[in-house]
Amino acid sequence: MTEPAELITPPKRRIGLLIWMIVSQLLAVGSLLIWAFVAGLSVMAFDEGQSPEAWRFVIAVWAYPLIPLLLAIGAWVAFAFRKNRLAAALSGLTFVPPFLLMLLMWIMN
Repeated sequence: MTEPAELITPPKRRIGLLIWMIVSQLLAVGSLLIWAFVAGLSVMAFDEGQSPEAWRFVIAVWAYPLIPLLLAIGAWVAFAFRKNRLAAALSGLTFVPPFLLMLLMWIMN
């Protein structure tokens, strides 16, 4: 009786990818610590009164945690299905928005 080829070949070593996913998602959690401060300050957008722009700003700020959460879920699903490149890309994107914001602030300064 012969075994299928997928049972004979050893699984690819994915320890480097696993470490990358854990580190990048820890950075995303760190960005949520900064987000908590910014979210608290975002309600100051209503100091001048209610406006559609103020509501858009506050909703955008308060919706931010959905981005890393959905990307992390997608990364772990891709990892489970052995889509290594997709998992690495999605996991890396979890902390990109705060990095881009800091880069923008540094350029504008």
